[in-house]
Amino acid sequence: MVFSELHTPKRTIMTPGPVEVDPRVLRAMSTPILGQFDPAFTSIMNEVMEMLRQVFRTKNHWAFPIDGTSRSGNEAILCSIIEPGDSVLVPIYGRFGHLLVEICERYGAEVHTIECPWGEVFDPEDVIAKLKEVNPKIVAIVHGETSTGRLQPLAEIGKACRELDILFVVDAVASIGGVEVNTDEWYIDGLIGGTQKCLSVPSGMAPITYNDRIENILFARKKVERGIATEEDLRYTRSKHPIASNYFDLSMLQDYWGPRRLNHHTEATSMIYALHEGLRLVLTEGLEQRLERHKQHEKALIAGLEAMGLTLFGDTSNKLTCVTCIEIPTGVNGESVRKMLLEEFCIEIASSFGPLHGKIWRIGTMGYSCRKENVLSVLGALEAVLIRHGVKVNRGEALQASLDVYKAKRTTGTAVEKLS
Repeated sequence: MVFSELHTPKRTIMTPGPVEVDPRVLRAMSTPILGQFDPAFTSIMNEVMEMLRQVFRTKNHWAFPIDGTSRSGNEAILCSIIEPGDSVLVPIYGRFGHLLVEICERYGAEVHTIECPWGEVFDPEDVIAKLKEVNPKIVAIVHGETSTGRLQPLAEIGKACRELDILFVVDAVASIGGVEVNTDEWYIDGLIGGTQKCLSVPSGMAPITYNDRIENILFARKKVERGIATEEDLRYTRSKHPIASNYFDLSMLQDYWGPRRLNHHTEATSMIYALHEGLRLVLTEGLEQRLERHKQHEKALIAGLEAMGLTLFGDTSNKLTCVTCIEIPTGVNGESVRKMLLEEFCIEIASSFGPLHGKIWRIGTMGYSCRKENVLSVLGALEAVLIRHGVKVNRGEALQASLDVYKAKRTTGTAVEKLS
């Protein structure tokens, strides 16, 4: 059997992840490979750490990526601080809260949960009341829940956790680089980001940051694997159980990213190049300007959808800026619409999970995908496909409403034009 050279079709990706990768990131990935301990490469690693601190808005020393998809960051932080029997509180308002529960349970935690309907978020006071009742070691929560398109307020919860000496761990995979995330100001002890969403880097790394409250736990659990341990490592006396995972052991990973350069694993060199360029682009654009760009394209998208006659899903007061959820009109096969969008217009949007599967579509406006031409393309294509499916829409009004938003913003010179 003869295999052909790889040729992928051109797509406009308007899902909540993965998203279109910035061409400058793709070019960076073609940079020649360096050895992982080459001073030229470790210099790049150090720059990645500094740029992550700026994007995460933290003064933490430790800020580096975990090799793996976004959930690898969740697992690395949680497995490194959870010991069997530890109490963890997980507020659940969508699919990825359940994922945090799954990870915590597998490492032997006693998990307590609080839930609210999908499409809503928690009143912070309800979470604070629950954590006072449970008194957990850790609160783990999702910031931007892509399954429902909602954004959980964190500042009050973080402050309460710090006052009660509870570790606060936040999954910010969908929000970092697209909405406001203030690690230090919100008293977040451990934060996990993602590359394949608002940073517009391919999936394959999970940037994290954590403070000295977590690092103190790592010191108490530190164990260097025997094949690379020094005599001093072998004599080290830990006061707690060693971390269950070797791959996700933050006590060794920080020695890899620190001056020791512990040979824990072989780094994913090309992904480091990609992350370096993605972060550089965020900071070059300006974090505030980037967040404003996401807001303005969201506004244009929503204006078009509502003008078309479609109904948005969920509590609009806590909407996740970069994910817009739409109720599928009664009697319409949502998957048939998605199939036609992909086949006829080369546009991909997403369905959802669990109780929302088949009930909503999700459109992502994230990172490099968050551009005027993409918003206008998805609105025009969606209108055409819905008409073909017999849906009564307000023909021609969606694009006009969206264009009106862009015209108004052009006159004020805001960030919306930067990647249009």
